[in-house]
Amino acid sequence: MRELVSYSTSATTTTGVLVAAGGAALGGWWEDVNASPAWQDGAFFSLSAAYALVSAVALIQLVRIQRRVPEFGWTTQKVFHLMNFVVNGVRAVVFGFHIWVFLLPTRVYKLVLLDLPGLLFFSAYTLLVLFWAEIYHQARSLPTDKLRIIYVAVNAIVYIIQVCIWVYLGINDNQLVELVSKIFIVAVSAVALLGFAVYGGRLFVLLRRFPIESKGRKKKLYEVGTVTTICCTCFLIRCIVVAVSAFDADVSLEVLDHPILDFFYYLLTEILPSALVLFILRKLPPKRVSAQYHPIN
Repeated sequence: MRELVSYSTSATTTTGVLVAAGGAALGGWWEDVNASPAWQDGAFFSLSAAYALVSAVALIQLVRIQRRVPEFGWTTQKVFHLMNFVVNGVRAVVFGFHIWVFLLPTRVYKLVLLDLPGLLFFSAYTLLVLFWAEIYHQARSLPTDKLRIIYVAVNAIVYIIQVCIWVYLGINDNQLVELVSKIFIVAVSAVALLGFAVYGGRLFVLLRRFPIESKGRKKKLYEVGTVTTICCTCFLIRCIVVAVSAFDADVSLEVLDHPILDFFYYLLTEILPSALVLFILRKLPPKRVSAQYHPIN
């Protein structure tokens, strides 16, 4: 019995040593990757190329829509693609010059360059929520005149608060205010998540109640359900990662030496969602006005 106990203790000790050694090796590899200029350049230049590709796709689609319906002004669909072009284009430039951006001597400038495209991403995709809300309210014979006012008001409040935070940080680089800024971004992302969950869910349920033989019902169900899932997921990931980074410097997204973390964060919260949504919504509008195509006045 003593021999069995001795053998068990020895095996446990050996396993613990191996696990500790493996953890130390993995930790050392992770530190080497974070400190490697090659890995940093590889991650951020890859992000820049991916953003540039998505931006180009959005621009091409915008041109196709304009050529299809040149008689209309700036419709919801056109503005959505324009904002995608701008958001992804700005990200491509920022990450293309990542060394200069992350090493800016004034921290607030770096925060503006990294956070402003995120706010534009919020505006672009809450515009999609607005579009769905208008369709839902029209289908239920509910008033729609205040929906655009709410959209503009919410976005205006978001930008005003964020600009005030940036101005304060420019005057007094305060860690507490920077923490408030991250929590504010979490709150903004939560608003977008709630908007997609509410109106994406409502529109999906509404479409399911249509007769099975209704023209385009299956396609619209797929479109609304898939886009809602993608957008809820990306904003949920943004909420979680930014919330954790607010209290843990090892998960910070505003530093040059977290290339792998930054790569997967931006890939999952902006690049893949944008690419997938643009693909799903690639269909051109009809040449004549329909109930699904609303010009922006």
